[in-house]
Amino acid sequence: MKAVVITSYGGPEVLKLQEVDDPVIIKDDEVLIKVEATAVNRADTSQRKGQYPPPKGASPLLGLECSGFILDVGKNVSRWKVGDQVCALLNGGGYAEKVAVPAGQVLPIPPGISLKDAACFPEVVCTVWSTSFMTSKLSAGETYLIHGGSSGIGTFAIQIAKAQGATVFVTAGNEEKLAFCKNLGADVCINYKTEDFVARVKEETGGKGVNVILDCIGGSYLQKNLESLSLDGRLFLIGFQGGAKTEVNLQALFAKRATVQAAGLRGRTAENKAVIVSEVEKNVWPAIAEGKVKPVIYKSYPLSEAAEAHQLIESSKHIGKILLIP
Repeated sequence: MKAVVITSYGGPEVLKLQEVDDPVIIKDDEVLIKVEATAVNRADTSQRKGQYPPPKGASPLLGLECSGFILDVGKNVSRWKVGDQVCALLNGGGYAEKVAVPAGQVLPIPPGISLKDAACFPEVVCTVWSTSFMTSKLSAGETYLIHGGSSGIGTFAIQIAKAQGATVFVTAGNEEKLAFCKNLGADVCINYKTEDFVARVKEETGGKGVNVILDCIGGSYLQKNLESLSLDGRLFLIGFQGGAKTEVNLQALFAKRATVQAAGLRGRTAENKAVIVSEVEKNVWPAIAEGKVKPVIYKSYPLSEAAEAHQLIESSKHIGKILLIP
């Protein structure tokens, strides 16, 4: 089959479409998917640079989510059959024509969503639901700050948080992105380049701060995030685009009884991912079916243009998700 290969660690130009061996079902609980579409995630760019190695046993190929048709099923798989249209949270291997994945990480295509567009959901949905909802317990009536509101993660998080009854704050870097977030339902949109988000959060909340923050920036925002939290506030870190090291005044944690947590998705066990995927189907898929959450796709590229897709995501000029089509 054809797949995008990292020929050496480096810039987007190291990505080349090559012939590789077809994946096969190794375990009895796996399925084989013919990929209709996959999506580009920031983690892919880190792996391309050699900074984010795949977990033990995972495909060395890029691609953390896909949609497509079931080609084959392991003997212990009962829910899925050959020909089913699905999308899936992958451990890797999505930038290819076929991929094998544990059956517990597979989801049906949400009602009203095309097979291609469904590829934009698994990674962002599982990330946001497992962090802000399953762990940070964001609930109706609470306030929620999303950094990078116009990203794939951000555009989904705005919609699902509004569907769950939260008041949504976002940061983004230009007026076009902020207007897009507003249109998706964000209540307070902050240009981090021209405004101090801590001051704006305090102003909009009467000095109380927000209940939950979802942060992909990390080090450079940690102190500001703590200052933006309410009493009993919860901060969840899902990335460190602004650095992995910082100095922090712990008094802010004590004063606010704050909780700070961090996690990735890819390194979790298959069992843990299956629990997340099950919760997503139960809680998020109905919101998609009702039209409360829509796919936000900026651009689709053929698989052969993966390098261009990586250039785009690293430029941060996009809004929402970027797809690759085999």
